[in-house]
Amino acid sequence: MRPVPTILHLDMDAFYASAEQASKPSLRGKPVVVGGLGPRGVVATASYEARRFGVHSAMPMAQARRLAPNAAYLVPRFALYRAVSDQVMELLGRLSPLVEPLSLDEAFVDLEAGGTADDTASALAIGEQLREAIEAVTGLSGSVGLAGSKMLAKIASEEAKPDGIMLIEPGTEREMLAPMPVRTLPGVGPATADHLRRAGMTTVDDLAEAGEAELVRLLGKAHGSSLHRMASGHDDRPVVAERDAKSVSVEDTFDTDLHDRVRVRSEVERLADRCVQRLRAAERSGRTVVLKVRRYDFSTLTRSETLRGPTDDPTVVREAAARLLESVDTTGGVRLLGVGVTGLADYTQEDLFAQAADERAAAGLAAALAAGPAGGAEAVGEAGADEDRPQPVEPEPESAEQLAARRWPAGHDVRHDTHGHGWVQGSGVGRVTVRFEEPESAPGRVRTFRIDDPELRPADPLPLLRDPADYSSWPASLPKSRSGAVSSGGESRP
Repeated sequence: MRPVPTILHLDMDAFYASAEQASKPSLRGKPVVVGGLGPRGVVATASYEARRFGVHSAMPMAQARRLAPNAAYLVPRFALYRAVSDQVMELLGRLSPLVEPLSLDEAFVDLEAGGTADDTASALAIGEQLREAIEAVTGLSGSVGLAGSKMLAKIASEEAKPDGIMLIEPGTEREMLAPMPVRTLPGVGPATADHLRRAGMTTVDDLAEAGEAELVRLLGKAHGSSLHRMASGHDDRPVVAERDAKSVSVEDTFDTDLHDRVRVRSEVERLADRCVQRLRAAERSGRTVVLKVRRYDFSTLTRSETLRGPTDDPTVVREAAARLLESVDTTGGVRLLGVGVTGLADYTQEDLFAQAADERAAAGLAAALAAGPAGGAEAVGEAGADEDRPQPVEPEPESAEQLAARRWPAGHDVRHDTHGHGWVQGSGVGRVTVRFEEPESAPGRVRTFRIDDPELRPADPLPLLRDPADYSSWPASLPKSRSGAVSSGGESRP
């Protein structure tokens, strides 16, 4: 624990939904829900306007639609979110060399290590000015917590939401934590909370009063000791600038169970390609390929295969995932598929055996072609056919509705040769509805087109149109702090 509140935690407010509202003028001030839109989709983020209806993250999308039927329901646009996140993280990097990102919209900053704060007043000032800078550069709001430890800084930012700042004075931790529910502490999930409730402990003060020995008896030595220290306000974890990713993975939940084995395999290969794209974007490679299959009865199976060396070759990952699929029974139906890569490294080691096989296949094809027109077809058949291997079968064609949903996801960007940039409001019955507007325009007009209109095509997201020129020298020169909800030691003041 530090004697001064120089650990800062930033948490962007309803990040995905706020980014959508900033880029779509017609949605500002209206309920917006971002997530999977199929019947099995879940809410990733809900705007504060949607939260008033009871919608929250991790809620089934079908339930959200019942609670807020008039909200805008959008598919995530991660390209936009990453671009905005990069802007925010760049601002944080100016405050300190020790920035620990937790996700696209959340990070710890060690202000003391950056020399930007060394007491309560300077920490509070830099926190308020950071919020000002983020709003100026991105148009979005974030909540800031300041304390002498990571745990308390994160709790403070949660208490400050939305669009606020809270500072916990060292020495007031125990008093501030005492009435809070046990779920406030890191590592206390629903199961642990229920176990503690049955033992008569529902608040943080109950944990502190119970004593370490009792918590160790209930939860085991490691968890019990750690929980008692946190309940007493103690957390010595440092801010770590580099957090190595342990794995890269992607997964999809399907609106209806997949029964066609060929379709299942094609989806696995598609997920493998997406996984490799993420792997390459992170400039990493991986040694172990993991397949995740959730079946019709909600049973979840995982299979893994470790390669001879790290790779970022999409062919190698696709083939490994396909081999893993052969060991899984999918006859009852599949509701979710996932492909991941673990054992990450910063380099690749080509699979020499696979490469040799490719060279042999290429040599066989060359020999077949050299046989001439008369024997070419027969020679190619002998070189490429395997009597024991089943011949490939084309997967069932997707319906027009499925094709439209895949090509024109709700909320995603499009460009029309005549009308310019817009975003998809929805698609169905062979039509796609588009609202034409840009981040700095007035709310735009809505038009409907055929899903195969040759003038309409997918587009990249537009930037949020913010000019950070005034912040090129930040934090050396800052505008005056805006007013905001500030708390100190648990006391709120305007």
